[in-house]
Amino acid sequence: MSSAQNPLPGVLRWSLGDLTITVMNDGYLQGSLDLVTRIGRDEAGALQAAGFRAHDPRITLNAFLITGPGIEPILIDTGMGSFGGPSLGRVPAALAAAGVSPESIGTVLLTHLHPDHAGGLIAGEDIAAYPNAELVVHADEVAHWLDDGTLSRAPDGAKPYFEMARKATAPYAGRLRTVTGGTVAPSIEAVPLPGHTPGHTGYRITSGDTSLLMWADIVHLPAIQFKQPEAGMVFDTDGEQACSVRRRMLDVVASDRTFVAGAHLEFPALGYVARDGAAYSFVPELWVTAQ
Repeated sequence: MSSAQNPLPGVLRWSLGDLTITVMNDGYLQGSLDLVTRIGRDEAGALQAAGFRAHDPRITLNAFLITGPGIEPILIDTGMGSFGGPSLGRVPAALAAAGVSPESIGTVLLTHLHPDHAGGLIAGEDIAAYPNAELVVHADEVAHWLDDGTLSRAPDGAKPYFEMARKATAPYAGRLRTVTGGTVAPSIEAVPLPGHTPGHTGYRITSGDTSLLMWADIVHLPAIQFKQPEAGMVFDTDGEQACSVRRRMLDVVASDRTFVAGAHLEFPALGYVARDGAAYSFVPELWVTAQ
């Protein structure tokens, strides 16, 4: 098999004050413009083309590792795990390349319970991939995805997402902590961003006078949603709320010149948001071998 079919792990370390943020690429989801809602297919395709992206988009997937003095390693999201195809599930290889063992992870912070973020919680059948970690997730996510009544009322097409969330979190039942905001781990604050899912949550990581906002799934398709924030995704639980939150967050981070990262921003997924007329653009942080 060629080297292109066996890619090297996507790993980038970044200093944030006394902390180290390691961006880990889990691979990509092959999508189509059928995933885009709230704008026309022709407009979505034109934005993809203008952004030099394929007509049928690939959705990048990233997870993030936080390490530093005096704290056990913290993981934000886990990738797709075995729930996806061969283009996904690369977080374990990225962790190994970073020299971090799954057993050393003390906390897993989940942005939400979709399988591309929580699927990597398990390794094999019903085995915790991070056997010593506490699992932290917004209370509204648990109330939605792990509630029997909500599952019974869900459309048949949505039921597999509930079942995958339950399967992924089951080994952590005795060490699952729910939060609604505020400080959730050393140097990390939960930032509720509901809409994409009921408990969709970003995380602000702060060290000294530096900070990074990992905004989870505010943007799935950078070529489309920075230019047209009205564009949503079929995965949004509440499309109107998800759109409203995206518009607000883009306005805030552009105004405040906030350093951001995203689960679906193209690797290495670190940068800034700039205003571009009535729209926005993403400005990647300059990558350097030594900061």
